[in-house]
Amino acid sequence: MTDLGATFNAAWRLLAGPDPALAGIVGLSLQTSLLAVLLAAIPGLPLGAWLAVHRFPGRGAVVAFANAMMGLPPVVAGLVLYLLLSRSGPLGGFGLLFTPGALVLAQAVLVAPILVALSRQALEALWEEYEEQLRSFGAGPGRAVRTLLWEGRFALMTVLLAGFGRAAAEVGAVMIVGGNIEGYTRTMTTAIALETSKGDLPLALALGGVLLAVVMLVNGLAQVLRGAAQQGR
Repeated sequence: MTDLGATFNAAWRLLAGPDPALAGIVGLSLQTSLLAVLLAAIPGLPLGAWLAVHRFPGRGAVVAFANAMMGLPPVVAGLVLYLLLSRSGPLGGFGLLFTPGALVLAQAVLVAPILVALSRQALEALWEEYEEQLRSFGAGPGRAVRTLLWEGRFALMTVLLAGFGRAAAEVGAVMIVGGNIEGYTRTMTTAIALETSKGDLPLALALGGVLLAVVMLVNGLAQVLRGAAQQGR
């Protein structure tokens, strides 16, 4: 019990410091996660809106594939990206392997299917509400997609927050393509795994507390935005 109390006290001192190493890890994690969500949102949200609006042969299979990809194993995504980004891979010339750029790319690959599937679900319900009105105005597919993206902006913010939470909690893929290099590609999740294995429990516990706080904050914001979306409708 004494050792456990000492561990918690040491973790609290790291949080209250602030500790430069801890601050650097947290800053990199938040930065890469945010960039990954923004990168994934560029194709993900419009594609989700397009799937909500269009009816075409094979649409069910596409939707099922998008839903299935939400469960893409991170280590598999990391392995594929490693092969693509390695020197012998087709993208090796960009020199992204074991850089923060690789972290962003790995997280974006995992987040994009989530954004597509969840935005499609959110906007499909909105399309049922606005379809007749938009068609009466002669809105084409492009205008319909843009209208849904705007009218569903609060719901889409919750989708983006869900993607951010997924990115921030990722460990397998970023470990593979980032290498967990101290001061360069070490994120909260990879640092927690490393420090726990090394027995540096105070730092692991401090990082775990920060990560938990981030997740709780994201969920709280999502609840607020979900309530705003319901009131707006």
